[in-house]
Amino acid sequence: MTQLLSRTLTLEKDLCTHIFDPGEKRLARVLLKLSRLGEESEEQVAITKISHDTLATMVGTTRSRITYFMNKFKKSGFIDYGKAITIHRSRLTSAIQE
Repeated sequence: MTQLLSRTLTLEKDLCTHIFDPGEKRLARVLLKLSRLGEESEEQVAITKISHDTLATMVGTTRSRITYFMNKFKKSGFIDYGKAITIHRSRLTSAIQE
């Protein structure tokens, strides 16, 4: 029952985020969630490369917007990507909070 309630609260938070936050912020939150799946405490976390189509589905926007935001994040130094996506957690977290 506790797990069910926890999942329901998470879904409600995600719905509110989807309604009120811009796509850029939603993408940053998805990337941070993906970086925490391994529960590593490192500053830089590499996740396997995920397609922009998949990210677009997760964020609720188009692939072209995801490409634009990923390039913007890369230029800002929040992420690096090639074979894998390296997420700089503290930088990306501070960008969300601004």
